[in-house]
Amino acid sequence: MAVFVALGAFLMTLAGGWTAQRVTDRRHLVLGLAGGLMLGVVGLDLLPEALRATGREVFGVPAALLLFVAGFLLAHLVERTLAARQAPHGGAEGHQHRTPEVGLTAAGAMVGHSAMDGVAIGAAFQVGGGMGASVALAVIAHDFADGFNTFTLTSLYGNARRRAIGMLVADACAPLVGALSTAFFRIPEPVLGGYLGLFGGVLLYLAAAEILPEAHHEHPARSTLLCTVAGAAFIWLVVGLSG
Repeated sequence: MAVFVALGAFLMTLAGGWTAQRVTDRRHLVLGLAGGLMLGVVGLDLLPEALRATGREVFGVPAALLLFVAGFLLAHLVERTLAARQAPHGGAEGHQHRTPEVGLTAAGAMVGHSAMDGVAIGAAFQVGGGMGASVALAVIAHDFADGFNTFTLTSLYGNARRRAIGMLVADACAPLVGALSTAFFRIPEPVLGGYLGLFGGVLLYLAAAEILPEAHHEHPARSTLLCTVAGAAFIWLVVGLSG
């Protein structure tokens, strides 16, 4: 049953990526929506789950939040390091240069997250049918956003369309692999929570420092802002329905 549900996540991920490809003439709206979806996933889905799963504190701070901050700083460090290595001498052009490796790394993180979605589906069905159905609803709904964001992130950093499609297919297959893996082992809940916190920090950095500024750079339109709000509201709706 878990693998069958993961197949639905596979199809929804491809649908999200297909949507991102078809609206290239409204790129600023795509990026605005992607930023809102990413913000909603981090604040309304990943962080609450990470806090619940880890539970413990380190020097008065929840471990999940420490990992969240670490993920944010890690993403910033990776981007700055890659940009410094590839930027030409001369300043302005180097500042605007986007490194394909950052996009691939971010998309790779999305693939890892999707694999963990599959693990979550399998683990939930091991607990019971009701729990499995609830988790499956959340995963299938937000895998549309995952596919959308995976294609957008890969393309935004200058990768060829072929690479973006390849990362999209990998992201679509990841939930199936994750669901199948639960037949052989279980990931301890604190470890899963820590991963979600770390990934949330990476995702928030990409949304706040890259996706949203790019969306408003050439088209600071009200429609772009509305797309961002709509993306966050959609994730809120998904979380509410699945709760």
